[in-house]
Amino acid sequence: MMTDNNGETQRVIGGVDTHKDVHVAAVLDERGRLLDTASFATTTIGYRRLHRWLCDHGEVLAVGVEGTGSWGAGLARFLRARGVNVVEVNRPNRQTRRRKGKSDTIDAEMAARAVLAGDATAVPKAGDGPVEALRQLRLARAGAMKARTAAANQLHSLTDTAPDELRARLRSLSTLQRARLCARLRPGDVLTTAGAAKRALRAVAHRWLALRDEIAELTGDIRHVLDTIAAPMLERYGVGYETTGALLCAAGDNPERLHTEGSYAALCGSTPVRVSSGKTNRHRLNRAGDRQANSALWTIVMVRIRSRHAPTIAYLERRTADGLSKREAIRCLKRYVAREIYNDIRTIIATNTPQQMAA
Repeated sequence: MMTDNNGETQRVIGGVDTHKDVHVAAVLDERGRLLDTASFATTTIGYRRLHRWLCDHGEVLAVGVEGTGSWGAGLARFLRARGVNVVEVNRPNRQTRRRKGKSDTIDAEMAARAVLAGDATAVPKAGDGPVEALRQLRLARAGAMKARTAAANQLHSLTDTAPDELRARLRSLSTLQRARLCARLRPGDVLTTAGAAKRALRAVAHRWLALRDEIAELTGDIRHVLDTIAAPMLERYGVGYETTGALLCAAGDNPERLHTEGSYAALCGSTPVRVSSGKTNRHRLNRAGDRQANSALWTIVMVRIRSRHAPTIAYLERRTADGLSKREAIRCLKRYVAREIYNDIRTIIATNTPQQMAA
């Protein structure tokens, strides 16, 4: 471990530009001087070497890691498990890249400088608890739903161009009825238009039905996870499985990411942004934050409005009477919902850590 001129242990800041096969790291001292850069494989051995390399330069105060939700997830978990303060870093802004250029070593250095300057402070998601399991299930289901939509569109397109006799049998059916009928078709000679159409319709129908069953199975798994860890949140008015899943996935598995209910509202993009100037004093829509979580808050608010939820309607009428437009009042309601469910989410995350679930 390196020491400074006074014989004291040198304290350093690390930065990592992550990639699929190789991570590039840079290390700075407390004064911002670049000490070294190096590349490491994206394997457990590579992570161990990177950690040892950082420690050889001094006491590691923090490490800024890009892409902690993708290529940097494994490294972030490895460093956190060894007590390293890992900070999530965004890619360098365009002004910096215009001034200094673009390379992996420059990006790694900029990641370390963002931590040193205090520009990057976010704690990355732990990715080791039930919320990460929920995220993976939701991701798989979203892909299956997208593929099912594509299969349904193909089924309708093939029906529109099928021979007249076959089209007449299918055109008045729903998608499910059409898929079930097409799955039972006998293709016949594929050198003929009728035989080829039946073969294509049969293949797409089997695909659509398989994806339908896959989505139903994944939905059951998601509901089981939410029933197990988030039952109190599901009992709130207007909060369902889809909205609960989106709001929990935005929060992550580690409660220390959510310092205040205001920080969680900002994470969901529901904190108002001031746009005051001169005699104008107002706020505008916040377009930052997790857009799926923001959509979940909007869904909860709209369910409450359309079902005439008494407190919500009273709040909406009061704020519009104060001079706000309905859209501005709905934004305030989204902020209110974020505040309402904040304690639920912290409780869910804190009581379902891997250590407590194992106990």
